[in-house]
Amino acid sequence: MCAKRKCLVSFIVILHLVLEISTKWEFTNLKCTSLDEDFTQFEYCYLKSINRTYKYASLRAKLLQIPVTKIKLKFALFKRFSGYRPFLYNMTVDSCRFLAHQKSYPVASFFYNLFKNFSNMNHTCPYNHDLVIDKVSGSFMNHQFTKILPFPEGDYLIETTWIAYDISRAEMKIYGTLS
Repeated sequence: MCAKRKCLVSFIVILHLVLEISTKWEFTNLKCTSLDEDFTQFEYCYLKSINRTYKYASLRAKLLQIPVTKIKLKFALFKRFSGYRPFLYNMTVDSCRFLAHQKSYPVASFFYNLFKNFSNMNHTCPYNHDLVIDKVSGSFMNHQFTKILPFPEGDYLIETTWIAYDISRAEMKIYGTLS
């Protein structure tokens, strides 16, 4: 009887360890596009691989008509099924209102938390400076997509459209794999 119990405990421990290390987020691509060159230009937008296990994303958007006082952000999550298909979320948020009342928008808050600690976009409107997201690591994204709000394995696309004064000004696409 004790041998069976010991085997069962060993099996549960091994199963727990396998489940703990089974998922991992990895950036695969980052694309930034200015839809209105007179309003926004990207100084840089890239993924940088330091070694096999550490990769990060960075971007800097120059705002050419400041201050910006009316901003909306449209974001959608896509999962790859014979091409990228909508998956769970597709919404538009008034960014100025959201930043003043974050608890009222739980889904937007989850996506905002993906880059908030790595960005200078952590205050309410107006914006009178360049927008910077600096060194968002794959390990941080991994924590968000596996521990905070677990997602199934697969290839994902997070697509954002930045809208100022009701005109689409820029687009950012973040590609990644959860394996």
